[in-house]
Amino acid sequence: MIEITTLSNGLKVITEAMPYVRSVSIGVWVDAGSRREEGAESGISHFIEHMVFKGTPTRSAEQIARTMDSLGGHLDAFTGKELVCFNTKVLDEHLPEAFDVLSDMLLRPAFREEDIRKEKSVILEELKMENDNPEYLVHETFSSNFWKNEPLGQPILGTRETIEGFSREMIDGYYRSIYTPANLIVTAAGNLTHHRIVEMVRAQFEGLKPGKELKPQPVPKTQAHLVLRKKKELEQVHLMMGVPAYSVSHEMRFPAYVLNTLLGGSMSSRLFQNIREKRGLVYAVFSDLNMYKDSGCLGVYAGTGRETVQEVIQLVLEEFRRLKEEPVSEEELLRGKNHLKGSLMLGLESTSSRMTNLARQQLYYGRFFSLDEIIEKIDAVTAAEIQQVAQDFFRPDRLSLTALGQLNGLKIGRKQLVC
Repeated sequence: MIEITTLSNGLKVITEAMPYVRSVSIGVWVDAGSRREEGAESGISHFIEHMVFKGTPTRSAEQIARTMDSLGGHLDAFTGKELVCFNTKVLDEHLPEAFDVLSDMLLRPAFREEDIRKEKSVILEELKMENDNPEYLVHETFSSNFWKNEPLGQPILGTRETIEGFSREMIDGYYRSIYTPANLIVTAAGNLTHHRIVEMVRAQFEGLKPGKELKPQPVPKTQAHLVLRKKKELEQVHLMMGVPAYSVSHEMRFPAYVLNTLLGGSMSSRLFQNIREKRGLVYAVFSDLNMYKDSGCLGVYAGTGRETVQEVIQLVLEEFRRLKEEPVSEEELLRGKNHLKGSLMLGLESTSSRMTNLARQQLYYGRFFSLDEIIEKIDAVTAAEIQQVAQDFFRPDRLSLTALGQLNGLKIGRKQLVC
């Protein structure tokens, strides 16, 4: 049910028909996120994402919001490390009007000086809000040291200094260099016909000049670090431990997905059961596998009391060691596979998730894996492969740690981080 058409300027239009639903989700994806930014540009992709919603020569921000509300639809956007997405979800009968609004925003943003000034204030408040969130702050501190001096390690929001330094000329110049058909794709899923979507996109986007494809970036280098940052107003110490991982297209990515599920990706995972349920040392503990085009990171987050920090760290390291030294049991392996497959299948039941899946597969793989193909890959994962991934990942010399909170003289050395 997946169909692809490439317009004369190179813009790809990809659709997946879901005739049993009444909604349609359509998104315009930019194949460039925050890691494309350099120096004073840090945060500009996210800033442009906000500015697109501030109006066009013919529509104000309020008119955009009222139109979408009157359609009963959703209009959204997000910025990631490697991509930006603008999307809408509406009933099939309202798609032409919703797409007209989405296209107008993207193709004709006004970038008014007054709106830029106001949005700087808004995003600076967003930055303050996030910096008041210790879980966000420990992740950002970890990333900036893990990928030190690399674009992949810089914050998506930017910094106060870079945000305040954005000018209209800078914003417009960056927009014009990135938002071209060479770096855009349109994906849609739901109760649709491919031909109709293509004609809608062609009417709005075919007049754009192709533009130049962005050059591949150098593979980012990771750095093993130990960062202890005092923040006395926090009740907990927030921990982030991580190691370099595979890229998103690595041949061993499916064993890595299963390993992450077993380690800390579910309520039955080892970290959740051993650290929270059995010992009661944390409220939140989980692992997360972030894979990019040419790099990756497997990280573990936990929040605990000052007096139990060392114990929690050692328990996490113990799970790393166990995965390296002991093959997982057949029962645990099956449970992890079923959890992963269930999460995947349930996640693909909505039109918005299908639309997102189309974009990610095109941008990262240049081809489409069927659900059956992915499930087959998950089912084929063996205990030996998981052990091999653990041995690749959990090396003491590559392990990084960030701690944030009331440290009260807490000292952690690399000799304590043996896994």
